[in-house]
Amino acid sequence: MDSGLKEPELERPSWTFLTNHAHVMVALSRDAELRQRDLAYVIGITPGAVQRILDDLECAGYVKREKVGRRNRYEILTSESLRHPLQEGHNIGELLEVLHD
Repeated sequence: MDSGLKEPELERPSWTFLTNHAHVMVALSRDAELRQRDLAYVIGITPGAVQRILDDLECAGYVKREKVGRRNRYEILTSESLRHPLQEGHNIGELLEVLHD
């Protein structure tokens, strides 16, 4: 299964324009069945950080988690509004559409 995700390049600068929360959303928009350890690998963070981010996103209403057998499947609730005042009037679906390749 090719989700289009790549190993992070460690030679890049230590900061990025998007947060790790956004990185999780982008990765899930490309493959809703990624395991937490796979998310951690492609984003370059720990599995514990992924768990905390997924909990944040679920509590905020951006992600819905469904247990399928022993794995989780994630549904992004694309109509949810972005939280920062600078993005007022825009939703997560718009952002992910721009970032989807």
